[in-house]
Amino acid sequence: METPVDGAYAWFRMTVSLLLGTIGTVGLWAIVVVLPPIQAEFGVDRAAASLPYAATMVGFAVGNVLIGRYADRIGVALPVAMAGVALGGGFIAASFSASIWQFALLQGLIGLGGSACFGPLLADISHWFERQRGIAVAAVACGNYLSGVLWPTVIKLALAQTDWRTTFLGIGLFCVATIVPLALLLRRRPHIQADETPLPGGRADSRRKPIDLSPRTLQTLLVLAGLCCCVAMSMPQVHIVAYCMDLGFDIARGAEMLSLMLGAGIVSRLVSGFLADRIGGVPTLLIGSVLQCLSLFLYIPFNGLASLYMVSFIFGLSQGGIVPSYAIIVREYLPAREAGQRMGVVIMATIIGMAFGGWMSGWIYDLTGSYRAAFLNGIAWNLGNMAIAAFILFRARRTARPAFA
Repeated sequence: METPVDGAYAWFRMTVSLLLGTIGTVGLWAIVVVLPPIQAEFGVDRAAASLPYAATMVGFAVGNVLIGRYADRIGVALPVAMAGVALGGGFIAASFSASIWQFALLQGLIGLGGSACFGPLLADISHWFERQRGIAVAAVACGNYLSGVLWPTVIKLALAQTDWRTTFLGIGLFCVATIVPLALLLRRRPHIQADETPLPGGRADSRRKPIDLSPRTLQTLLVLAGLCCCVAMSMPQVHIVAYCMDLGFDIARGAEMLSLMLGAGIVSRLVSGFLADRIGGVPTLLIGSVLQCLSLFLYIPFNGLASLYMVSFIFGLSQGGIVPSYAIIVREYLPAREAGQRMGVVIMATIIGMAFGGWMSGWIYDLTGSYRAAFLNGIAWNLGNMAIAAFILFRARRTARPAFA
């Protein structure tokens, strides 16, 4: 009988998880597309209209930890199914919002529900692969970017035919109708194998690589690394449209560059997963961090339209594989039975980094009147990520080095 690890069922499960990620993270992109009509209907300024996006990110960040923790205990199927109902219900209820505050609160629920289709699924699929774990985790992580490529187009087409309320109602019904049955296909629980290396106290845990760092220290370092890399990553992703407008280009050009980043990010995630299977998660993280730093430097001297398209493409190819690398590192060096919660904590740090970095770049722009200093600020945070990744790699290789008498 074929073992489910690395077998046909594992690839089937990966495909289902990719579909769930593509559908379930719609909330991260829908709010961006409907922000102008929301602002117009509720008669608020741009700052107030941005509150629902902030609420979505908070819900998404918290949900990755909470739902990941329950998925560790009872499996991923029920938490994802329940989160799908919450996600769909949030969209349906949001379509009846009477104020911006109601809408923002429901967007928090949408972010919470959507979080089940990212971190918990990355943790789950990591248990079903050993030889090709990197490519499997990276493929599931692509669901978030595929969602960003597909959903804005669908929503724009819907808004051309109807209003945002009807569009949200339709999205909510679609999410419930698709996520729940897809989640139920993941009812089978993974078998977490015993570690060959006993831990202190004689306890056995999931098989993992040795490293001269305690689990708490490594977890803390990964949280700091995730925060640093995503503060840097947020500069182009959050501000590319505004940057293009400052340079005299229209909004459409900036939106095209963002889509180009996300599309290149899909390629980057798959390549990084392939690479992680061969050299490990930590070296892959360090390579991605170095490439992201170099691509950020390219934004400073090149500000023509054609060069910005090229630099945005290079940036997407550089940064897409960084976040999945954290998930692979967690599975390589930390207890498998805690993978969902631990990955959720690191992913929460990356989301906080995106939110904080996006705000910080705008604040620096207000102070200086230019995005040049904001790019330099992102590079500085990126150097911090590189230093942490290099330190973890050093400790891992020192631990693995054989001792000679």
